[in-house]
Amino acid sequence: MGALSHLRVLDLSRVLAGPWSGQILADLGAEVIKVERPGSGDDTRAWGPPFLKDAYGENTSEAAYYLSANRNKQSVAIDFTRPEGQALVRDLAAKSDILIENFKVGGLAAYGLDYESLKEINPELIYCSITGFGQTGPYAMRAGYDFMIQGLGGLMSLTGRPEGDDGAGPVKVGVALTDILTGLYSTVAILAALAHRVHDGGGQHIDMALLDVQVACLANQAMNYLTTGVPPKRLGNAHPNIVPYQDFPTADGDFILTVGNDGQFRKFAEVAGQPQWADDPRFSTNKVRVANRAELIPLIRQATVFKTTAEWVSQLERVGVPCGPINDLAQVFADPQVKARGLAMALPHALAGMVPQVASPMRLSKTPVEYRNAPPLLGEHTAEVLQKVLGLGVANVVALKKAGVI
Repeated sequence: MGALSHLRVLDLSRVLAGPWSGQILADLGAEVIKVERPGSGDDTRAWGPPFLKDAYGENTSEAAYYLSANRNKQSVAIDFTRPEGQALVRDLAAKSDILIENFKVGGLAAYGLDYESLKEINPELIYCSITGFGQTGPYAMRAGYDFMIQGLGGLMSLTGRPEGDDGAGPVKVGVALTDILTGLYSTVAILAALAHRVHDGGGQHIDMALLDVQVACLANQAMNYLTTGVPPKRLGNAHPNIVPYQDFPTADGDFILTVGNDGQFRKFAEVAGQPQWADDPRFSTNKVRVANRAELIPLIRQATVFKTTAEWVSQLERVGVPCGPINDLAQVFADPQVKARGLAMALPHALAGMVPQVASPMRLSKTPVEYRNAPPLLGEHTAEVLQKVLGLGVANVVALKKAGVI
């Protein structure tokens, strides 16, 4: 049994941040009921190509994007714009421990599904709202998407080639990182609220905002600004506080060198055939290497082109200097360490036979992650959940279906 197998989660969220949190809870054993709009469901079901292919190589209805964040859930299709649908969702909330939603601020109040309404029928409910800008402030009513928040929240001012270089300009991260981080922070907040409920009783409302998370995750770059008053600039793949800590060319490509201390720099200099660098007053400590970055980096680049990526990785790993190749995703999933950790796996799927998945990174010794079912088809579990959780009879379910409520 998973660590959270005693919990039921009602997931009213769509796209990525909320579903990511729901999938984490589901992987840890929670029963997660995903409530979707009949006929269309989660927006990401249509965010393709690519789509999952069946045994004949034909596209199914399931977009790869949707498949990334909805494992281990049950899909229930309910139209809660109708009173009968609202009643069903309220009944499910009354029997749930956690509710996750990412509607606009106040969007669920019209249906009687906001926190204030639901806490009246379930005071123990932990209700997590995820929005672009939070429940308060001048931007609260605005919609917010990951890409926009990466820009507004400062991340893109730090990502991309330096000004003056070819191709300079702001660049977003290649995955929806703000959404992912918001899903992670939401999960932490939910678990904290559960711990509080155990000790003191009562649920609570959690107000999560993509912008808040993005600003919080600026980490050392935020402190670089707050301690100096000077906004950091884009440095490409270089690090603002550590040198050398970036990509370098090799005889057959590029590799990443991440020197974390002066001892590692001395070892690198020796492998590079330039031991004098470690004693050079311009380069002997990280502080002076950062100050003299413009002098040191060209020297390193001139040295690294004389060995292949494999040679650099092998020789530097042997002396304990962190480094690595720059892999595409085919190389990632072929990597022996990735294979050994089982990060690529598959689950049985109703339309495709099997569906590939990326395994959870959480490794718990006593309550390991569970892989119970693939991301569900739209409404796949509607009848089952309404009968099992709410105790509805078959005739009731059939009537609701005929009326278009489910």
